[in-house]
Amino acid sequence: EYYQDPSTMIPETTMPEQREFAYLMFKERFMVRHRRFAEFKNFRAMLAETVPSDVYHSCAYYENPDVDMDKKGWIGSDLVFDIDADHIPTSCNKIHDEFTCMKCGFEGRGITPKECPCCGANKFETKIWACDLCIQSARKEVAKLLDLLENDFGFSQSELRVFFSGHRGYHLHIENEKIRSLDALARKEIVDYVIGLGIKTFEKKGKTSTKFRLHDFGWNRRLKMGIKSFLSNACQEDLIKAGFDTRKLELLREKKDTLIERCLDDGYWAGVMGIGEGTWMRLAEYIREEKAAKIDTVVTTDIHRLIRMNGTLHGKTGLKKVEFPAKDLHTFNPFTIAVAFKKGTTKVLVSDAPEFKLSGETLGPYKNQTVELPVAAAVMLICKRRAQVAN
Repeated sequence: EYYQDPSTMIPETTMPEQREFAYLMFKERFMVRHRRFAEFKNFRAMLAETVPSDVYHSCAYYENPDVDMDKKGWIGSDLVFDIDADHIPTSCNKIHDEFTCMKCGFEGRGITPKECPCCGANKFETKIWACDLCIQSARKEVAKLLDLLENDFGFSQSELRVFFSGHRGYHLHIENEKIRSLDALARKEIVDYVIGLGIKTFEKKGKTSTKFRLHDFGWNRRLKMGIKSFLSNACQEDLIKAGFDTRKLELLREKKDTLIERCLDDGYWAGVMGIGEGTWMRLAEYIREEKAAKIDTVVTTDIHRLIRMNGTLHGKTGLKKVEFPAKDLHTFNPFTIAVAFKKGTTKVLVSDAPEFKLSGETLGPYKNQTVELPVAAAVMLICKRRAQVAN
């Protein structure tokens, strides 16, 4: 009904005739790839007729999008970032995310490990959820990424297209001609900067540190302002977490203004008030971790990447991928705005579901019970294999 409804708006992509289109089938669970649509209305007609579970288009532009990869003729690619709560440790992971080893049956909660701790296998059946805390965690990383791209790379906010992915995270697209021709190696350099990889903070000359002043641009500026803010506002717990010796906590609180002036402004780091370079290095690493954006690095460096299409439904939730202005990041509520099905109810047999919010309504928890739910909630539970339509 969603794809057949004339009022459903699937926004047209930039230069669709030069992109590869792909979609995943519901029943067969295989990916149809290397499709080309000369006119976008033909693509919309295909969606209404085929009704796939997930729909994608290439980030790349090709001379011949509908042939094998080695014959496509790569022209360029958008710069795309993917931020997903799957890759961000949160306290809620252990509440609503489950995994089962497909080889030995070992079960656990939280982030799915790379290998089974019992048998070493790397294939798992997973049940994951998207809650407010997941979205807040991902949103925080998007905010850091936007700050880096605007203030360090110089992209304007109008060039940064922000999307809710339809599940547990966000996508950010940049369709700037200047970056379109960047190869995978150049994109890797951007990724390294965004995640703060390879930052050099202090220099040594022999066994003694030289006087070293953090300058006022790039990561040096971020470290400088981050350290200054940390020393000015950190509580005892923060100081311990950052690696400061408990014996120096009182000294740090009493002399923080002197430390800021001597180290950050004058550039003398080693041995100031008995605080060695190792402590400053640990603090710098702590600040780097706080300021860097947690992105899926593979997505950004892959110049042939397929990305979920704006306006289409996510096969794991039934929610839409939705674009919104970057300035609305902190007010955008995906569990209201990205809901595709706003009318009707249906009965479902729910095996297991945590408490969740959808369209402003709090639902659950449910355990082995038949309930009548709004269609959007029923679709979400079915997509997540936590429910089935009741007879």
